[in-house]
Amino acid sequence: MMLFLIPLAIVILLAMPLVPVYRKYKTGKKVKHAILFNLCAFFGVIAVSAFFPISGMVSAATTDAAGLATGLGYLAAALSTGFSALGAGIAVASAASAAIGAVSEDPKAFGKALIFVALGEGVALYGLLISFMIISSL
Repeated sequence: MMLFLIPLAIVILLAMPLVPVYRKYKTGKKVKHAILFNLCAFFGVIAVSAFFPISGMVSAATTDAAGLATGLGYLAAALSTGFSALGAGIAVASAASAAIGAVSEDPKAFGKALIFVALGEGVALYGLLISFMIISSL
């Protein structure tokens, strides 16, 4: 029973900060309340994880070099995908607004503007490709 309740408590504590977001806390004291709510949920998850270790669900039994290499490989794949998507989002955010402005002034510039937006999106695809290559070599 505890193997079900403790992960459920962790999921609930992690989802709790979304409640103020859905209630549309945007300004003033309400933002301070949302930040306090988020911090309490975070430290609640830490406390639940520290005081009620879930043995058998998460295992660190493999401490050999192969297990470490596999773990670091998955971390590298996740970081390459995440950072490339972040960079692509920043690139598309600037390029798309500039492209909309250029097209509104001159409709003939649509093709050139589309190329710059697509180049920004290509960065995310390259990161995803690299992560697939990393995972396939594990």
